[in-house]
Amino acid sequence: MHQLSPQDAQFLYAETEHNLTHVTSVAIYDPSTVPGGETVRFTDIIAHVRERLAYNPVFYRRLLRLPLEIDYPYWVEDEYFDLEYHMQHGRLPEPGDWRQFCIHMARYHSRPLDMNRPPWEIFVVEGLDHVKGLPKGCYALATKIHHAAVDGASLMKFFASMADGDNLGTPLVPLEAVDVGSGEIPAMPALISQAFKNNLRSPLRVAETVMRAAPGLVQAAQDSVAKRESSDKHPVPPTRFNVDLSPHKMFDARVVPLDDLKRIRQLHPGVTINDVVLAICSGALRRYLSHHDELPEESIIAWVPINARPRGADGKDLPGNNISAMTTPIFTNQENAVERLKLIRKSTQASKEARSGVSARLMTDITRHVPAATQVLASRLLLRSGAAARMCNLFISNVPGPQIPMYMNGARMVRSVGLAPLADGMGLFIGTPSYDGEMSFSVISTRELLPDIEFFMDCLEASVAELLALADAAAKPKRKTKTKAKVKTKTKAKARPKASPKARSKTAAKKRPTGKSRPATKRAPNAK
Repeated sequence: MHQLSPQDAQFLYAETEHNLTHVTSVAIYDPSTVPGGETVRFTDIIAHVRERLAYNPVFYRRLLRLPLEIDYPYWVEDEYFDLEYHMQHGRLPEPGDWRQFCIHMARYHSRPLDMNRPPWEIFVVEGLDHVKGLPKGCYALATKIHHAAVDGASLMKFFASMADGDNLGTPLVPLEAVDVGSGEIPAMPALISQAFKNNLRSPLRVAETVMRAAPGLVQAAQDSVAKRESSDKHPVPPTRFNVDLSPHKMFDARVVPLDDLKRIRQLHPGVTINDVVLAICSGALRRYLSHHDELPEESIIAWVPINARPRGADGKDLPGNNISAMTTPIFTNQENAVERLKLIRKSTQASKEARSGVSARLMTDITRHVPAATQVLASRLLLRSGAAARMCNLFISNVPGPQIPMYMNGARMVRSVGLAPLADGMGLFIGTPSYDGEMSFSVISTRELLPDIEFFMDCLEASVAELLALADAAAKPKRKTKTKAKVKTKTKAKARPKASPKARSKTAAKKRPTGKSRPATKRAPNAK
């Protein structure tokens, strides 16, 4: 039995009827790689998942919540676990194209999970026969998991435990069986008693945290006052995405080669792939909002999650969520795309430095000791107060994935996209999972806020094309300069008028020396 961390529990307490806090990861497979040309059946997929059950606790654990939320919930083994309850099967309606698939996924993502069971399910979707860029016969696995159980890093581990490294069924990563314990659930009186002890210790832990950080707090306060006058404030402008949301979700995605993003990085020293992602989103939002005459004078502010897991062995096996975040302007008010990228780089660098300071660590320590009931109340008050809209305009999340081919049941995974949760006040999420040399720009919003989502995707593609053209132009400055010089020289030569025969004879006469005798020609010393 494992108790949820305060950060994991926040995803439970922040959930509303219209905005559910689960993620849906979509993997598309090409069955033409199956040895012998065999067909992958739904029963084959169920058998594969059943085989990997023992290697990841997410599969079989459910939530145990205490009365009145007097303490954080626990993960316990589901004594009535039934795998086939979590597996569904369907087929796209005709014509089975990308638009139909996106509508299907948006509706699936909008439906809640059964929180009385392990909070995950898999939907196998066939009929992707008319999707541009995909081989005929592809099928998709849409895996929906509650965010309280996983963050981006642990979600990657979840899928790695199910994936193979080849079409012969060799596991992608070494599989280690997880000790699930006895499966016995402690009696509720014992849990309630433990909850009271935890709540009594919470104020003492908060006080200890503050006292431990006191010297750093003084210095941080002095630094904050000193920088406040010189630093620019970035107010959050109102946009169409910063309102209460409906349950009707919209989804679409576009795939960009990672090599293209690496070329864009060369536009300015020190730029990261994450900076390039923000610049592409900035250009797309500028185009979209300008088209609707809604571009604010101030820059749009993005909320960017950051993986806070310790590197190495200390962090790889941590369950649940271990994330931080930063808010940063993406400079949609800057017309020049290269200048936008430079400003984004400068802003993200400053935000990361601030996040690593004592104040961020202190807030993380304090939230670990806040009682569960207080977190519930705080989460609901924040949602009702519209605080989300005052912090940022949208979510942008970059989740690096494996850069090698993955397989399942012999079928090769050819594309990866994802759908993330929204929140009242923040009605746009752009997730960018990457896989095998490609990055997917996955966009999730609601029907009321983004009714023309296909046009927004066109804006994303135009933003990528603009930055690529600038990167290619910057990579060849010398060649272009020489070409211009040659053109100018030839133009001047052609523009010079030709002299007539009479004019040439007169010019020659003027240059000829007067007198009958001409100067003797000097001979070379060795001439005979």
